[in-house]
Amino acid sequence: MSLSWEHENPAHWDHDKARIVGAAPEGIFKGPEYKLEQLVPGDWWRVSDAEGAVVGYGWMDIVWGDGEILLSVAPGAQKHGVGAYILDRLTEEASARGLRYIYNTVRPTHPDREAVTAWLKQQGFVADSSGERLQKHIT
Repeated sequence: MSLSWEHENPAHWDHDKARIVGAAPEGIFKGPEYKLEQLVPGDWWRVSDAEGAVVGYGWMDIVWGDGEILLSVAPGAQKHGVGAYILDRLTEEASARGLRYIYNTVRPTHPDREAVTAWLKQQGFVADSSGERLQKHIT
């Protein structure tokens, strides 16, 4: 699958974010509800397929020299390498910014918590003592 990575500057809540991030199953993401066209915090990247359809998003917010990340893949694009593509691009973005770690929180309410945690560990992430926050050393 041919994919493109585009930084949104500034980023707004739009129909594609609502469809992919906002419509994720309950328990995955925790955050405020946004209105269409509202500015959203952090850095957002849109992932599109060869036909131009948006198939995922990457997000990063820098906190004390580390990058908190989020990745979300459209249901029809899952299990096709889009998540790995997003994670690789987020790692590159963090490295370019000189960050030490990236981390992701897999909430206890996540419906696929065990599978997502196992996948992140395969990608080099290590869980903290709670098992909820996973981080990966960048350099």
